[in-house]
Order: sequence, then structure tokens, then C-alpha cells
Amino acid sequence: MSPETIHRQVADIIDQHRQKPGALLPILHAIQDTLGFVPPESVFQIALALNRSRAEVHGVITFYHHFRTTPPADHVIQVCRAEACQSMGSDQLVDHVSRRVATCRAGQFDVHPVYCLGLCASAPAMMIDDTLHARVSPQKFDQLVDRLEAHS
Repeated sequence: MSPETIHRQVADIIDQHRQKPGALLPILHAIQDTLGFVPPESVFQIALALNRSRAEVHGVITFYHHFRTTPPADHVIQVCRAEACQSMGSDQLVDHVSRRVATCRAGQFDVHPVYCLGLCASAPAMMIDDTLHARVSPQKFDQLVDRLEAHS
């Protein structure tokens, strides 16, 4: 996607949301929903349109872990690092996930820590794309990744 196309899409999104109270978050969500991430070069464009500083816009983007500033990988893996999952072996699972993902094609997987997926009774838990997985062992994770790679 060309920089001009991105600039035009961001301008359209800003125009759609700029009159809303607290327009910054709806704009950021719409940009990420449309482009898959919030391009760093759009920060100035957003700030100018909302009469805010670039630091304010950048601060909101970096405060919420939901927002990405780079294009996402094909699949996003979120591993729960909260207390219940840690007590059930998520630290070892993270080590395994890191080793396994390192052997995969670049850009295929993004791995992110999260601090509670709400599956504490079924720890350790992870989410791959939009699907929750409970009681994940290294073997179960390998099976999930094998299936994703088979469909790629």
C-alpha cells in the first residue's frame, strides 16, 4: 500500500470521526481496523486534525497495548502471563513458544504477553488470532501451530 493511499484512508477516517466527543480513540481504532496497524506517519496527521500535540497522540497509541505501529503478522499469539497461568507453567510455555516461533517463516507469527485472558481456572491459556485456548501444553501448542502452517 502506497504512502499516498494510507494518507488518503487516514484522512477519510478522521473526517468520519472527528466530530465525535473523544474522537481520538475511535479514530485510532478505525485506522487499525482498516489498515491492520496505526502507521507512525499518521500521528502528525491525526494530531493536526484534532488540534492536539503529536506527543498526546503518540502517548495514547503507546499506552494501550491493543494498538500496533507495525503491520501485524499472519497470526497473533497472546500468551497469558498473569498469576494463575504463571502458577500453571506459562513461563515454560512462553520459552517453548519463543523457540518454536523462531523456527517459523518471518512474519508468520507475532507473540505478545497479556495479563489475563479470563481463563484462570483452565490455565495456562493463550489466544491465537481470535480463538482462546485453555490448558495449553507445549505439545498442544505445537499441534495448533502445525494446523496453522498446514493452512498457510
